[in-house]
Amino acid sequence: MTRMHEIFEGQAATALRLRRSTAQERIAKIRKLRDAVIAHTEDWYRAAHADFRKPPGEVDLGEILPICIEANHAIRHLKKWMRPTRVWPTLLTLGTRSSVQYIPRGRCLILGPFNYPVNLTLGPLVSAIAAGNTVMIKPSELTPHLSGLMAQVIREVFSEDEVAVVEGDAQVAQALQALPFDHVFFTGSPAVGRQVMTAAARHLSSVTLELGGKSPAIVDASANLHLAASNILWAKFTNAGQTCIAPDHVFVHESVKDAWLVCCRAVLQKAYGESSTEQEVSPYLAHMVNARHTARVKALLEDAKSRGARVLLGGGVSEGACFVQPTLLDLVPSDCRLMEEEIFGPLLPVITFRTLDEVIAKINAGPKPLALYIYSQTSAHVNQVLAQTASGGACVNHALLQFLHGNLPFGGVNQSGMGNAHGHYGFKAFSHERAVVRTQLPLAATLLGAGEVPTFVRKCLKPLLKLL
Repeated sequence: MTRMHEIFEGQAATALRLRRSTAQERIAKIRKLRDAVIAHTEDWYRAAHADFRKPPGEVDLGEILPICIEANHAIRHLKKWMRPTRVWPTLLTLGTRSSVQYIPRGRCLILGPFNYPVNLTLGPLVSAIAAGNTVMIKPSELTPHLSGLMAQVIREVFSEDEVAVVEGDAQVAQALQALPFDHVFFTGSPAVGRQVMTAAARHLSSVTLELGGKSPAIVDASANLHLAASNILWAKFTNAGQTCIAPDHVFVHESVKDAWLVCCRAVLQKAYGESSTEQEVSPYLAHMVNARHTARVKALLEDAKSRGARVLLGGGVSEGACFVQPTLLDLVPSDCRLMEEEIFGPLLPVITFRTLDEVIAKINAGPKPLALYIYSQTSAHVNQVLAQTASGGACVNHALLQFLHGNLPFGGVNQSGMGNAHGHYGFKAFSHERAVVRTQLPLAATLLGAGEVPTFVRKCLKPLLKLL
């Protein structure tokens, strides 16, 4: 723990120096980080396979590509982001010149998750560097090969007094949170997010919490069924369902449910094979991260089946291989664990519905989700869902795409998260927006100077109250 404190103290002077860093200096670091990530592509493949048999295609799409998008976006726009934003004066402040200045928060902590350990750790790092901060990173101990490689890449690019990786278990994470960081960026479960927020509150540190929740998908009677099947199943079963914005359950209109399930069967068999044995060795399916998480998902499945849920597709589990077969279920009771907990695995409950009102009522009865997906060719239905629900983000006739859109904020709401990431929003998350007012004319100084307010100001105040 002494080494951890030494790094933290050593970053104090660097954090002060980085307040004066230029856009060119920050861009050079981001470019160097991006190039190092790309140079280690084959190493990422090997590490991801060793940790949970993640296919190379998923490493490209889910780990390397988002970092490069984030880095390239910051490289192109950072000069503009760093410029103070001019603000027009109000009537009360006529004679002043005002702006919003973006200054680094200072020493920051990034707590990375296990599901997309590279993307969801180095992506926020790009934003932190763009904003001019120092960073300490705690990657997940559940993916030791990827975490170790990440530490190697960081050492290649940064000095320890600017960016440092501290590896270890939950005790290390807790020890880090005891330090008075200026900002904490956490990606993980709502349960751990509460602990992070509690720890940050002791130092009044600002936080960004990227959490999860039970994100619904809706397939109405007008939907393109093949699109909805292929897209939802890809979004759900990528990374073995260990994706915070994966559809957690899907509402399907009763008139198209059977036809949609036929599409789902065809999609699954074509993508991963027909039997559980074929799917277990498929090069296109990731496995669960460890035996504990495999047992947890298996328990969710068994609990649902014991309460009357019916397995439509899949259902196989190999605990020794940390494999859970892509599984669709229906008749799932609303009070079983599968419907109460975030699944974070390849189990997809299918819920039949008659009216959109009942779907909206069920969504609003629970915590606000991180994502919401609707597949429909009826504009009125799409608009109704978007107007009458709340979620961190939403996609129409697609899934997961909101994460890759660099010009959109990515984040949750209430239990699914706090604050935003990506692009300009990530830059602002790691920046303090300081209000700066410069008095240029003597009028403002006279009106608001020390001592008794001038008589003519007091006489004019009441008529002006509605205008100010």
